Amino acid sequence: MADLVTVSGLCVDVRFLVMGPLQNNAYIISDGAGTFVVDPSQDAETILAALDGAPLDAIVLTHAHWDHVGAAAELRAATGAPVVAGRADAPLIEHPVDTGTSRIAAPCAVDRVVGTGDVLGIGSMQWKVIETPGHSKGSICLFCIPQFGNHADGLPVLVSGDTLFAGTTGRTDFEGGSLSDMAASMKKLAALPDDTVVLPGHNQLTTIADERRTFALFGDEPE
Repeated sequence: MADLVTVSGLCVDVRFLVMGPLQNNAYIISDGAGTFVVDPSQDAETILAALDGAPLDAIVLTHAHWDHVGAAAELRAATGAPVVAGRADAPLIEHPVDTGTSRIAAPCAVDRVVGTGDVLGIGSMQWKVIETPGHSKGSICLFCIPQFGNHADGLPVLVSGDTLFAGTTGRTDFEGGSLSDMAASMKKLAALPDDTVVLPGHNQLTTIADERRTFALFGDEPE
C-alpha cells in the first residue's frame, strides 16, 4: 500500500499518495470544510482508505491521460463525488482513445467542464482554473491563495498536473501536445507569486521561484 505523505506550510491541507507504474502523485486536498482528490491514478480502495471516511466533494482531473484518471470512474461510483475536467480533455475522459500514452483508461463521466476564468469552490476554498495546453489540449492547473485557504499564514498552491514539474515541463510529443502551447502556458504560470508551491503530477514538489531560476521554462533571462 502506498504511503500517505503530508505536506506542511501550505494555505490548505495537502496529502498525497505516490501510485502506479509511473509513480503518479494523487493528491487529497482539504480545508476542513471540503475535500477533493486530484488525479486518482489507480487503486480507488487505497484512496478511499486515505480519506478515512471523510466525504469527498470533487474529483479533479488535470488531463485525460490514463495514468491520471485510472481510478476516477470507480472513485466517482463509490463516493458520488462529481468529476471536474478541462473542456478540451473532457470528451477523451468520457470516451477514451489511444493518444500514444501506452494505455487507455476506463471511461468516466465528467460532471463539470471548466476553463480559464472559472473558479472551483470546495468547502471555503476558491480555486482559480488556468487552462494550460501543451501536454494535452485540455490540461488545466488550479491555483489557490491563502485568503481562500484554511491557513492564512500558509503558502499559495498550484496544482500543475503534467504541465509543470521540478526543473522541466510536461512532454509535448503525445497526440494533442504542442511545444508552442506549452510555451504560452509557461507565460501564464510565470505570472504567479514566487512563493507558490507547485504540486506536480509526478516527482517532487517545487515552487514558482525555483522554476523561475530554471529560466528557460518561463522564457526569462538568466540572473
